[in-house]
Amino acid sequence: MNERTIAALSTPQGVGGIAVIRISGADAIGICDKIFKGSKKLENSESHTINYGHILSGDKVIDEVLVAVMRAPKTYTREDVVEINTHGGVVASKLVLEELIKAGAYPAEPGEFTKRAFLNGRIDLSQAEGIIDIINSKTAMEERNALSQAGGGLSKEIEAMRASLVNLAARMQVAIDYPDEDLEDVTLDEVGDIIKENIAKTDKLLKTADSGRVLKNGIKTAIVGKPNVGKSSLLNCMAKSDRAIVTDIAGTTRDVIEEFVNFGGVPLVLLDTAGIRETEDVVEKIGVERSKKAIEEAELVILMLDLSRGLEEEDEELLALTEDKKRIIVANKSDIKAVDVEDAIEISVKTGDGMDGLSSEITKLYNLGELESGGIVVTNLRHISSLTRVKETLERAVDSVENGLPQDLAALDIYATIDILGEITGDTVSESIVSEIFHNFCVGK
Repeated sequence: MNERTIAALSTPQGVGGIAVIRISGADAIGICDKIFKGSKKLENSESHTINYGHILSGDKVIDEVLVAVMRAPKTYTREDVVEINTHGGVVASKLVLEELIKAGAYPAEPGEFTKRAFLNGRIDLSQAEGIIDIINSKTAMEERNALSQAGGGLSKEIEAMRASLVNLAARMQVAIDYPDEDLEDVTLDEVGDIIKENIAKTDKLLKTADSGRVLKNGIKTAIVGKPNVGKSSLLNCMAKSDRAIVTDIAGTTRDVIEEFVNFGGVPLVLLDTAGIRETEDVVEKIGVERSKKAIEEAELVILMLDLSRGLEEEDEELLALTEDKKRIIVANKSDIKAVDVEDAIEISVKTGDGMDGLSSEITKLYNLGELESGGIVVTNLRHISSLTRVKETLERAVDSVENGLPQDLAALDIYATIDILGEITGDTVSESIVSEIFHNFCVGK
């Protein structure tokens, strides 16, 4: 157990209804009792109860508060935890925190509460990383996946693989160490089957990495088309705000506008580009070149056509320019359309019709349906790196078995795999990696 009792503001600084200060450690209740005045001492309160009273500085009242007392081990950190609910705003919480420090608490480091939960065995390392992902989530879909990870969804998969390989390695080691004993042998076929089962499980997790990257970083999406087809209006419609200037004048957009949006639960980094056409205007020409560069760099292209005008030469050129990109063709102005366009999603940025269809197409294109169903999706680069190494070591072990090499060679790779899987959950990870992970947390979590 940690000797220091720590304290920190757990809610964002600034104006608000309430602020919450968290204290954790063996002396949490005693330290709070030094500055709290209520109907009874906190040390006499039952666990998981709320106590009304005041925080004092000497004889002076600082604030009227509610104090939650939670006794170990049924707490976030598995230590005694006290949470003081003060009035919101900068001053009240600052004064209360200062009194706690005077009374013997230490200022918490970034992520120290969650680090203690990890060190005290309440959660593993991947669950801790899920917690920071919950805090940093930008969409409901991302938050759902992070919540699953924080709840142990990924950990259960990793632990099942690890237990399977530990059992296999133990049986192999007995056969290697006591070849003359009358023991039940583990056959090469059995070794190969168990390793291949775990390779398949690893592959299944790694296949979710692309979806995980989308959740974390968003899809870099370029909205392209000839001038005045409604590109800026589409960006505003997807962003649900007037982010881009919209006029009836062709060529209004002269530069690439970037905007992060949550579109139907999918994070997108939208690039509104200048209309692509032949022009003698020097500034517009620069904008056209930047639009073409945006197409090259984009992961997804939304190519807009104008149903009220039909396909023109500039549209045909853009269809050819983007044919090798992952793209969605969107036909705007469905409310006044004059032609039909094959394989295009018909929308109207004026009325909002068709936007659900566009959202569904993006979800389908990036295989995000599994996220909706609550499946495990790997989003963390550290986990992806470890799983890639797991696959490599297991494939080496299979090669050893299939080539008839001594079992102890395959056993070495299996032991290495067990250690790598332990890095994901924190069982075999170095202290430097643990420190780096929790350093990225906010203070108070």
